[in-house]
Amino acid sequence: MGGMGGVQNMMQQMMGGGGGAGGGMGGLQDMMSQMMGGMGGMPGMGGMPGMGGMPGMGPAAQTMSDFSVSDIKNKAKRGQIFEKQRIAKGKAKRLRRQEIKKEEKDNPELREARLRENVPATQENTREFDEAVVDEADDEVAQDEGEDEFAAYFNGQAPKVLITTTPNAGKHTISFVKELVSVVPNIEYVKRGKKFELQQIIQFCKNREYTDLVVVTEDHKEPTHLTLIHLPEGPTAHFRLTRITGGKDISGHGRATSHFPELILNQFSTRLGHTVGRMFAALFPQVPEFQGRQVATFHNQRDFIFFRRHRYVFKNSKRVNLQEIGPRFTLKLRWLQKGLYDPQNGEYEWVYKADLETSRRRVFL
Repeated sequence: MGGMGGVQNMMQQMMGGGGGAGGGMGGLQDMMSQMMGGMGGMPGMGGMPGMGGMPGMGPAAQTMSDFSVSDIKNKAKRGQIFEKQRIAKGKAKRLRRQEIKKEEKDNPELREARLRENVPATQENTREFDEAVVDEADDEVAQDEGEDEFAAYFNGQAPKVLITTTPNAGKHTISFVKELVSVVPNIEYVKRGKKFELQQIIQFCKNREYTDLVVVTEDHKEPTHLTLIHLPEGPTAHFRLTRITGGKDISGHGRATSHFPELILNQFSTRLGHTVGRMFAALFPQVPEFQGRQVATFHNQRDFIFFRRHRYVFKNSKRVNLQEIGPRFTLKLRWLQKGLYDPQNGEYEWVYKADLETSRRRVFL
């Protein structure tokens, strides 16, 4: 056991050769003192020389405000702390909402002031200024609309609409057209043969006193565009057709009736938007049959026109629900032409171009 003897000799030297515990401990204390004295050369400990220069500490101690979760290198620990912070923030928000609700219950004026000041910024209320936006009290616009192509309809003329497709339309296009027939009253579907050009169909409609012509075109047997021609003098609007959903594909859909629906046109605020909105309005009878409880909506948002059809469902004298009937589809105006459809020599009032979209807050309808 020669190795143990070397260890014993080392211990005896450290303990002062066995001269007592006090002497040995004194040698150990001297050794520790030398070690601690050597620490003095390390930059900045504050009370103990040398800790002040450790990376990230600086001359003053760090505060919790300087702490960031992203500084934690351990991904699992970072995720745990982030989740705790998220829960704490949510709890603080709930407590604050409860306090506000209690205060507003005692003082209703506080709620009115909060709602008046707390107006969220949306793309609609932050849209770029457009001189074409029509003021509700604009007498000049009201006078022009009183003499335009749709004035007869707003003075009581009943609409009479014909709808057709491209020659040899596919089943999806035919299905969509049948949905439109259930939406628009006084509309007639005529299957289009190969021999008939669109100009011939327009003349056919004028001779039989139709007020509007709707043409649904397709690509690869899917409906892609819709052209709306107001008769007998125009204008003509061409739309891209997307996001079509039939009534049967809508969960919990209602069943349509033959009653004239109520019509709602939302956010058609410019002169161009007024023209497009009046074209849609001219398709529907001016006096709706409210007993049918049906409403058709054309909602314009950033120049995308969303169509929906609903039925009012009265639960009781105070509560009313909406049941969707369908179909759903989205339109985007591609061009508006003065007069009847004439792609070669017609005068275009507005044409969509990609370079017009300089900002998401610039709209034209």
